[in-house]
Amino acid sequence: MIDTPSLVDQYCHGVLRTELGLATFEARLAREEGAPAPGTTLFDTQTGFAVRRWCPPLLGLEPHCPPARYLARRRELGVLEAGRRLLRGSGITTYLVSSGLPDDLTGPEEMAVAGDAEAREVVRLEPLAQQVADTSGTVASFLANLAESVHGAAAHAVAFAAAPSPADGGPALAPEPPGPGAVRSAAARWLGGRRVGEELTDPVLLGHLVWTAIATGRPLQLHAGPEEPGVRTDPAPLTRFVRATAGLGTDLVLLPGHFHHRHAARLAAAHPHVYADSGAALARTGARAAAVLADILELAPFGKILFSTGAQSLPELHVVGAHLFREALDRVLGTWVTEGAWSPADARRVAHLLAADNAHRVYGLR
Repeated sequence: MIDTPSLVDQYCHGVLRTELGLATFEARLAREEGAPAPGTTLFDTQTGFAVRRWCPPLLGLEPHCPPARYLARRRELGVLEAGRRLLRGSGITTYLVSSGLPDDLTGPEEMAVAGDAEAREVVRLEPLAQQVADTSGTVASFLANLAESVHGAAAHAVAFAAAPSPADGGPALAPEPPGPGAVRSAAARWLGGRRVGEELTDPVLLGHLVWTAIATGRPLQLHAGPEEPGVRTDPAPLTRFVRATAGLGTDLVLLPGHFHHRHAARLAAAHPHVYADSGAALARTGARAAAVLADILELAPFGKILFSTGAQSLPELHVVGAHLFREALDRVLGTWVTEGAWSPADARRVAHLLAADNAHRVYGLR
């Protein structure tokens, strides 16, 4: 058994504060999937089966109990108590919470209390720009306030995050910052046509935001795969951008979906300032998580891989992400120890690197 006593969830969101019915719960459980086939539910996925395996015991039920019984017990306990039991049962000791999503999600402070853990904020750049735009009357004031807000956020946040698009690696991932004229023109177009609270998608402004964040020296998390709706970025176009940011003092942490974890791992292997997240790839593969983790460990140095759950809205996803990671780590490293390929001491050391130590180093948590 590989000992992983401490888990730093280096990429996650808060959980919903409201009670959920069956249909709403399922929609949050399987955010990428469409409607289920007739006669089935969205619990009929690897993620759904993993929830039924790991979460019911934390609420006083037997593993694999029917979804209806599980959700009835969840409602009986209430959203706060169920969330508290689930988060504390995950074994996660530190949450790095990405802020700014429009849902009614708990922030870092609430996550810390509910999970009896440490919690720090990762500032998502697009919502930050939306907030600044809502209170800025002119292009000049918007750009000045935006720069001030990014640098102000760097004083308390452990990192920034962005989901650049389009998928073809356009201006948002250009290997140099957009020029002042292009930024002013893009800001004028966006401010002139946007509604209050409208999502920022302009690639020039996103590129400006990304390079402004890089100038702060804080780590930058980049979504690099479709693990959440609307995120279409493939890691492949990141290559020129990654090369351009080398030597600037900012670490890049790639957040790939399942289909892009191999390329993200290769980029981490090739560039000293690049790291690869393992969470989203594992969380969607359920019982196959060990195979995905072995794939990542084959491609990237062990000091460049970070654990996360990628969880959003449901505390169950924090539980599933943590348990799948531990189980995959135990299977993969345990097998290598049994076969004599690794020593037990090396397996323990690498487990701690992936679980927490790499995140502590990248984000300066110690």
